[in-house]
Amino acid sequence: MRVLSVLLGLLSLVRGDMHERNGCISFTVSPGTGCAWMCQYCSTTLGTNNYYFTDGVCTYEQGQGCVGNPFSGKMYTCCSTSTLYTLEHL
Repeated sequence: MRVLSVLLGLLSLVRGDMHERNGCISFTVSPGTGCAWMCQYCSTTLGTNNYYFTDGVCTYEQGQGCVGNPFSGKMYTCCSTSTLYTLEHL
């Protein structure tokens, strides 16, 4: 699992910038990158399958998996749902 995390981290350098803050990560993607990669990246980097994209670019659909239409060069942010819980219940 650690090796996969390192490999995904290296891919982020190729695909764009990545910034991590308070249970959220922000990153850009290169042309041709789809939501399947983005969802896997968020899950691996955040260490949970319970996350969301702040702009809803990628969503999970039964039978199709992670779907959406990301644009290259745009900054996307995904956050752990535990972060959302913490912020809502302060």
